Amino acid sequence: MASLMVEQFVVGIVRGTHGITGEFKVESTSGEYAHFADMEEVTLTDGTESKLFRVEYTQEASSTLYMKLEGISTPEAAAQYNRWQIVVPRKYAHQLQEGEWYIEDLKGCSVWYEEATTENTVGIVTDVKEGGSGYLVEILLSESCTLISDDVKFTKNGAIRSVYVPFVDNFINKAGIDVQNKKMQLMHLWILE
Repeated sequence: MASLMVEQFVVGIVRGTHGITGEFKVESTSGEYAHFADMEEVTLTDGTESKLFRVEYTQEASSTLYMKLEGISTPEAAAQYNRWQIVVPRKYAHQLQEGEWYIEDLKGCSVWYEEATTENTVGIVTDVKEGGSGYLVEILLSESCTLISDDVKFTKNGAIRSVYVPFVDNFINKAGIDVQNKKMQLMHLWILE
C-alpha cells in the first residue's frame, strides 16, 4: 500500500528558551505568527535528526512567539533544540500574499535567460538561503547552456558550479517566476560569473 508524502515547510526557527517551563522563543520565517496558533503537531529538525512533538500552546509577544511542546518541561531540555527548524505540513504554513513564494516551491525551478528570441535554461534552483541583506538563490549551472562559458560553468576540478544570485528584482524577474511550471527568469547573465 503506497502512502502519500505530505509536503513539509520550515515555518520557524527555535531562537532560545523562555522561562522555567521549557518554552521556546520562535522566530517565524515568514515574519507572521498568527498561523502558529492552529498547529497541533510540529517537527523539530537540525538537518540530520527530526523529532515530532505535540504543541501544548503558543503565545505571541512583540516580534516573537513562545511555544510549549509536550515532553519538554525544563529550560535545559528546551536548550537542546536551539537553532533547530520548525517544520509543518503546507496547511499550517503562512498563507501567501501576492509576490510571495515558499522556498520549497522555488527549489527545482529551471532558471532561464532570454536573449533576443531564444529562451535558454542556464541552471536549476537548488536552494534559497538567507544572506546578509536578503535572500540568495542557489543555482546549479547547466552543463549544456551555450550562453555560459566553460570557465564559468565548471570548477577547476571539473565539477559543475553553483552560484548565488541575490533574490532581488535587478537579478530575478519576480513577475517571471512560475512555480506551477517550475520556471524562474534571470535578468542578467553577468551575475553568474
